[in-house]
Amino acid sequence: MFAVGHMSLAYLIGKLSSKLLGVTPNIPVLMVLSILPDIDIAIDTFAGLDIHRGPTHSLIVALIIFTPIFVFYGKRVVPYFLAYVSHFLIGDFLIGGQLQLLWPLLKNNFGFFEAGFLYIDIYDGINIAIELSLLLVAIAVMIKTCDYQVFFKKCKTNFVLIIPIVTVLLPTFLGYPFDVPLFAISPLIGVAHLFFLVLFGFSILNVTYAIIKKRF
Repeated sequence: MFAVGHMSLAYLIGKLSSKLLGVTPNIPVLMVLSILPDIDIAIDTFAGLDIHRGPTHSLIVALIIFTPIFVFYGKRVVPYFLAYVSHFLIGDFLIGGQLQLLWPLLKNNFGFFEAGFLYIDIYDGINIAIELSLLLVAIAVMIKTCDYQVFFKKCKTNFVLIIPIVTVLLPTFLGYPFDVPLFAISPLIGVAHLFFLVLFGFSILNVTYAIIKKRF
């Protein structure tokens, strides 16, 4: 999946799980966690490794990282954990596959295709339809629950949105890690990314302005 699909999916899962558990998650953090597994792309680029969809996409590694956090914070961690693992257990599992879900115990590849079903490429029309549908549902839920207001609050934790801004900006306009910019390959995904880019960008500028105004 592209970033728009991962973030929309994580928001919806995080929202549902938090409602069931009676907790209130930080929405910007949910969205950051949803794309964090793809940090291995940057590691591949700068360290010359080939670990994409390996350790950072492993359920075992995720459990090791989150278990001590669960011990201290209990059920409040569930939406964040689900946001993180949704990236590979749902998004990448369905689209593309080739996941080392049980690394380091097993280095076998897992995915929808590996399970004997249809292979869905990230550029496939099926994936584009899924991601756009997730975005529309996410926007509808945000409007209905007024969750969109969090992006307009002068909260310093909103600075974490710098991370998804980079993951949206680079592929959309510069092409990285793809060969060409997304606007040239899939204009619809490009527009969807632009939505998040504007929303997150405004949020960060709003917080920055508030801090500067308070100090001066």
